[in-house]
Amino acid sequence: QVQLVESGGGLVQVGGSLSLSCAASGIIFSFNTMRWDRQAPGKQRESVAFINSIGSTNYVDSVKVRFTISRDNVKNTLYLQMNTLKTEDTAVYYCRLTIFPNDYWGQGTQVTVSS
Repeated sequence: QVQLVESGGGLVQVGGSLSLSCAASGIIFSFNTMRWDRQAPGKQRESVAFINSIGSTNYVDSVKVRFTISRDNVKNTLYLQMNTLKTEDTAVYYCRLTIFPNDYWGQGTQVTVSS
């Protein structure tokens, strides 16, 4: 029933920008907390950005200022604007929906930042 589909990943140069989208279905989108997680090779998955149902946001220190999470409740879509990208941002990025006590992820989208 719940479906999350990420898009927008790709290969970019250091210092470049990329915008990710996550289209959600099977939920009343506006009621839910959303996150962007990422997982780099050989590393644990980490949550990089958070947004609640009223638009309050939070970021891991490594992406503060550079990344912006937002949501469009009419379109049922979550966004991540990534600027000033670094090689260490290379990872698979996942959209996460929380409907307590469960979390749901999409398939992920690959972001590769080249030097």
